[in-house]
Amino acid sequence: MKGKYILFLFCSLFLCEVSAQTLEQARALFTKGEYEKAKPVFKRYVKSQPSNGNYNYWYGVCCLKTREAEEAVKPLEMAVKKRVASGQLYLGQAYNGTYRFEEAVECFEEYIADLKKRKRATEEAEKLLEKSKADLRMLKGVEDVCIIDSFVVDKATFLNAYKISEESGKLFTFNEFFQTGGDHEGTVYETEIGNKIYYSEKGERGSLDILSKNKLQNEWSNGRPLPGSINDAGNANYPYVMADGVTIYYASDGEGLGGYDIFVTRYNTNTDTYLVPENVGMPFNSPYNDYMYVVDEYNNLGWFASDRFQPEGKVCIYVFIPNNSKQTYNYEAMDRKQMIRLAQIHSLKETWKDKQTVAEALQRLEAAISHKPKERRKVDFEFVIDDNTTYYLMTDFKSAKAKQLFLRYRQMEKDHLQQEEKLNNLRQQYSTGNKQEKERMAPAILDLEKRILQMSEELAALEINVRNAEKQNN
Repeated sequence: MKGKYILFLFCSLFLCEVSAQTLEQARALFTKGEYEKAKPVFKRYVKSQPSNGNYNYWYGVCCLKTREAEEAVKPLEMAVKKRVASGQLYLGQAYNGTYRFEEAVECFEEYIADLKKRKRATEEAEKLLEKSKADLRMLKGVEDVCIIDSFVVDKATFLNAYKISEESGKLFTFNEFFQTGGDHEGTVYETEIGNKIYYSEKGERGSLDILSKNKLQNEWSNGRPLPGSINDAGNANYPYVMADGVTIYYASDGEGLGGYDIFVTRYNTNTDTYLVPENVGMPFNSPYNDYMYVVDEYNNLGWFASDRFQPEGKVCIYVFIPNNSKQTYNYEAMDRKQMIRLAQIHSLKETWKDKQTVAEALQRLEAAISHKPKERRKVDFEFVIDDNTTYYLMTDFKSAKAKQLFLRYRQMEKDHLQQEEKLNNLRQQYSTGNKQEKERMAPAILDLEKRILQMSEELAALEINVRNAEKQNN
């Protein structure tokens, strides 16, 4: 009898740990933030007493916290109706999570007014209000884009679902590319010929920054943080660079609709920095996590990932036809529910306007999925001889003189890059130094700038000599 009692006690404790069995247990789990375990009990109580404000509040918050915003709306509406404290705070978030931004704005405004009457802090609610207003503005500019397919995959291996052409480069996880271990969510984009990478890793701020490395003589340079405001706010990750070498797509969780948002910016060669990043907007971005935006120009297909309306650990990959220029729906002329459906990507077929265009894109997608990548040609460098000829290996050179000149060129190029990195480090130190430190560093920076300019001129001249020597041999 004693053994049976111990077994019963053990089973009771185990069930309590797995999920709540009573209202008291559910409330305890709710207080600890274990919403998934508490949710089934609150759901049962809501069914038994549909008009109980507290039961609806607890169940609604649990739904919201476990990524079921749609399910959270009705119980939280009942909680607000019954005047449960903080009901409006969570109802506004549920509205926002279901793209009902106008109602979210109204809900937060009422909640803030109530807080002010009770002389309570309003900072959190005001931030949520401003976010809902920004989301509403974004809803008014949903891009008219044709999305041809989607598939749900494990987040841990989602990059395997991207079937992009060799001409578009390669995508890797950080651990895969650098042969490291541990929990690292960074990704790496490698250019088509493998001479440059863009990747993300933790920087001095403790958040993810995007950096680049160049490959010279089979060695990677030190990582250089991308200049400009890309790394200014939150985590910056999932970089992808277009074939033009200046347009970069990436994701950041600093500012946007919610979680990671996709941004685009372009490199300005004149100022050695990037332009102010632009949020690509809906339907690509959502109140959830959206990232890894890729445009495969060779196959004329675009890809991006989103965990909107997905269970934990899963992500949906969307494939679309890239627009040559951004085209948006007419918000004022459209039904609001239809606009929300388009922003959410509720139905792929609702984005289809030309069946022939869709059929051709699906054929390209099928070919991309079944395509077996060619083994990449061995590449040590990329050196343009003329408009029709580019060398990648030392054996490509026909002229012994050109080969010797090119060896000098490569060494000078490596020295030049090292000096540029040294200059960048000095400039960063200068920007954070005090007056005395700046006065001490200024002459060294000026001297290094002059040296780098001289090296650039010598490199340009040597580059011409290499080409001329090789052409004379042909």
